[in-house]
Amino acid sequence: MALVVICGQPCSGKSKAALCLAEALKESGSNQIVRVIDETSFHLDRNESYANMPAEKNLRGVLRSEVDRSVSKDSVIIVDSLNSIKGYRYELWCLARAAGIRYCVLFCDADETHCRKWNEERREKGEAAYSDKIFEDLVRRFETPERRNRWDSPMFELWPHKEGIEKNSAAILDAISYLTKKADSKSRDVKTLQPTIATQNTRFSEANSLYELDRATQEVISAIVEAQSQALGGPLNGVSVAQGLPPINISRSVGLPELRRLRRTFIKLTGQTSLSGRPPPSDADSAKRMFVDYLNRELETA
Repeated sequence: MALVVICGQPCSGKSKAALCLAEALKESGSNQIVRVIDETSFHLDRNESYANMPAEKNLRGVLRSEVDRSVSKDSVIIVDSLNSIKGYRYELWCLARAAGIRYCVLFCDADETHCRKWNEERREKGEAAYSDKIFEDLVRRFETPERRNRWDSPMFELWPHKEGIEKNSAAILDAISYLTKKADSKSRDVKTLQPTIATQNTRFSEANSLYELDRATQEVISAIVEAQSQALGGPLNGVSVAQGLPPINISRSVGLPELRRLRRTFIKLTGQTSLSGRPPPSDADSAKRMFVDYLNRELETA
């Protein structure tokens, strides 16, 4: 039915806002399933998750994948995280559009001074808190949502340091009204996103093909590395990946960096081809066969 993106600086009250919104939705009499998706659901430490860009990218990927699996027309999904990158909020908006549901942003608008104070208070109490270095970095990189952006609209604003956060806060009540209001041909203030052909194809590809492609190519790379390790630098007559698949012809030692580069290029090319031609493989065997053929061509000409 809807996807709600909680957005705000670190320690701005987002988790409390998500909890209040979820409880208020359940008390509103709505029959919709309400679920909050956050870092703690996956036992992810906030400092480790934002320690570097790869870790942060992995965190966003985990949350995004869970949202992708969870959005439906009979549930309200609340994403409780920083959601500080506008490009990432756009990706979540695309998921809502592909599912044909409502979408809104609940913004905890708290200034840096109050957020820093709340973070220090949590640390003193022994609660989960950000380190000073990570806190400063997150504050610096935060991209404030803007109503004129379709992925930030409609937006309901909370001011935690001025009004606090309660189930009867004006922004939460407005959000509930938007999420539960019956939509009909006369409803102009409630917008249900409509999927397009492009978003429907993307959703299918991500849910099936890209997952299989990523997993299958990684298994092929692992098989090559293992075979070369067992050969101890000696010649290989061919690496067998699986029964029924052609062997990989390797006449020289191929390092892991080169294999990873070939894998990235293959995945990129396969994705580009699917936009204008046949879809990417939707099962592991097909993905492995395509990747093996690609490696044989590339390694032969290298």
